Amino acid sequence: MPLIENSSYKPAFLFKNKHINTIWPALFRKINAFSYRRERLELEDGDFLDLDWSKIGSKTLVILMHGLEGDSHRPYIKGMVSALNDEHWDTLSLNFRSCSGEPNRLARSYHSGETEDITKIVDLAVTEHHYEFIHLIGFSLGGNVALKFVGEKGKQLPSACKSVIGISVPCELRDCSVQISKKGNKVYLNRFLKSLKEKVRLKSHLTKDVIDLQKVLQSKDFFEFDHFYTAPVHGFSSGEEYWRLSSANRVLDQIKIPCLIINALDDSFLADSCFPRELAQNHPYVHLETPKYGGHVGFTTFGQKGTFWSETRTIKFIKEVK
Repeated sequence: MPLIENSSYKPAFLFKNKHINTIWPALFRKINAFSYRRERLELEDGDFLDLDWSKIGSKTLVILMHGLEGDSHRPYIKGMVSALNDEHWDTLSLNFRSCSGEPNRLARSYHSGETEDITKIVDLAVTEHHYEFIHLIGFSLGGNVALKFVGEKGKQLPSACKSVIGISVPCELRDCSVQISKKGNKVYLNRFLKSLKEKVRLKSHLTKDVIDLQKVLQSKDFFEFDHFYTAPVHGFSSGEEYWRLSSANRVLDQIKIPCLIINALDDSFLADSCFPRELAQNHPYVHLETPKYGGHVGFTTFGQKGTFWSETRTIKFIKEVK
């Protein structure tokens, strides 16, 4: 499949700055009004997932997965939902465990490689909601989860799943941990760590026998946070093992449905290993599009009805594979 280096994304001059393109949509983007209907999915391990549906009566469902410390109300999720609804498709916006506004019940939380919950959601969509066509879209961390899920399933993926799209995907986690620790990304790193640590602190009564709370709260980067919290709580021997086993790059070659990865060349979160160029050139299903600009989950444009380029590009891809 093609390696698309001459992308159609052409931002206004201001948004050629990667940090402006990353930050502006998160702070100032306005989304056309719509309403979610929340469903709480009770899980066999005693935990729960909060699913936010936007239904218009379609046989096609698009499942959306947010990024690190995001949720279903982030502008990039709501913007995509609005654009997909305009195409007369239903959407399900997943809130990962602990991300719906209410702490989850277990010591564990969510992480970049957790795909068992996605298996349950796809099964729910097929067996209980009877969708005939399912497309998966993941942003940042959610993109890694979506691609890893499809790659792991390979030929065992439910036949209703027709495509997967990953936007701003950190598909090699160790390298991205190095990248986000660089000086120019400190403001993002500190914001993520502050939010993550607060969630750990609130659940300290559940994790006291598993982690050293002080080491977690004193973590200066993802190397320390993932080693002292993410790994032990989720059954990995170390942060390094967590990154290795959870990176989507391990299974991209096993993807058996049309796949689009959109990673901007100026994305300050992504390492070069997040641009699987050789794979895309030789794989029958994987498309890699690398716009020169875009920032991290940015791709700001001011199109019809306020849609962003990433939304129109995603819709175009889905229509091509339906």
